[in-house]
Amino acid sequence: MSNPAPQSAASRREFLKNSGRVAAATALTGVVVPSVHAAEDNTIQIVLVGCGGRGTGAAVDALSVKGTPIKLVAMADVFKDRLSQSHRELKKQFKERADVPEERQFIGFDAYKKAMDCLKPGDIAIFATPLAFRWVHFTYAIEKGLNVFMEKPLTSDGPTSKIMLKLAEDATAKNLKVGVGLMSRHNRAMQELANRIHDGEIGEIILMRGYRMHGPLASMRSEPKPANQTEVEFQIRRFHSFLWASGGCFSDFNIHIIDHLCWMKGAWPVQAQALGGRHYRGPYIDQNFDSYGVEYQFADGSRFYFDGRCIDGCEIIYNSAIHGTKGTAIVSHNGDQGQPSELFTGLGFDKAKRTWESKAAPGEGNAYQNEWNDLVAAIRDNKPYNEVKRGVEASLTTSMGRMAAHTGRIITFDDMLNCKHRFAPTADSLTLDGPAPVMPDASGKYPVPEPGIVTTQEYLIPGEKKAPKVAG
Repeated sequence: MSNPAPQSAASRREFLKNSGRVAAATALTGVVVPSVHAAEDNTIQIVLVGCGGRGTGAAVDALSVKGTPIKLVAMADVFKDRLSQSHRELKKQFKERADVPEERQFIGFDAYKKAMDCLKPGDIAIFATPLAFRWVHFTYAIEKGLNVFMEKPLTSDGPTSKIMLKLAEDATAKNLKVGVGLMSRHNRAMQELANRIHDGEIGEIILMRGYRMHGPLASMRSEPKPANQTEVEFQIRRFHSFLWASGGCFSDFNIHIIDHLCWMKGAWPVQAQALGGRHYRGPYIDQNFDSYGVEYQFADGSRFYFDGRCIDGCEIIYNSAIHGTKGTAIVSHNGDQGQPSELFTGLGFDKAKRTWESKAAPGEGNAYQNEWNDLVAAIRDNKPYNEVKRGVEASLTTSMGRMAAHTGRIITFDDMLNCKHRFAPTADSLTLDGPAPVMPDASGKYPVPEPGIVTTQEYLIPGEKKAPKVAG
């Protein structure tokens, strides 16, 4: 049976208008541009909100930008042990430029405000907490006139995506610069590959393939909560296990490949159908599937197949490729952005038929560093720079595939954007001792997706009645 036509095509087209370009609008006439530098010199001050490995890495990249003096002046986290470890690492590497004495090391759910209060308009706040807090922190940064770098994904549900899209407009209206940690877009080889594909070197794209298949990693599987941790602490520390905190392993692990292939296509999919399952679960109580297979469909009928798997003992495949009417492309050889990118004639990847191989210019081979260099250059030169809209679109596209697997239904882009299920409506008022956005049942298990049974949202809160099954 053929797939149904995409729903609300007009609204989707309006939503995705100009999606192939960086989502940055020209500053409004008469807008007061925030001062970029501290009054006494040209140093850009930064604060780190969320001090895990991802946040620490972002701070390293920020402090490694050349040509502009940058200093870390405050840090914030819910957990003191994570902040302390991050501070030790940064202090060891950057010494006096990691200038965060104990009085500027803030702990708690309000720590983000205290850290950002240490900055002046035009400085930079780094957000690397679980994604549920992104809108909370971004709201305050805009109020303070701060530039921002925020890690991916930006959202995991429709209601929060709408909030973030409005905040993106607010940031642009204040001429704030905002970077998003989808570093593939700053990979110089991939930028050239995108230009070549958009110029027609492999013809019309008819099929794209992405894979991230390896064993379980990070906190995507969790055993029952330890007795010495509260629900909120447990779920934040094990954020990959919970959809409200990360979008689960599907969103957090797979967004890079999904984003960079849609970039190569120059469009976002209109719908997704998918399957997935939980395997060999034993004592694990997280909300994730262990395997996902998604078929994304674009408005022109072309397809993008993505396979994700986190199971030990299986074949490890982690790459991306494109098939066009005139040739093929390897986008990433291994990982999210493994180089070189390559172009070929014909249907396969025969080295004898290779027509181009990427080569990054000296000093530009690290996309993580490039994204920071680009952000700071935009701040320094006062150029429009706001990646949030694109980051939300990538997050929604990823969530669309995840929801299709979790419900067993075809999910359109508009379905995902307009789904009313908000995973963490209390993200701005959480406390360590209070209830978490999702709570376990009497046996200590959390709600999990039930494809074909729960079909209008991704899981039921314990006590909710199951909605009637949608007719197939």
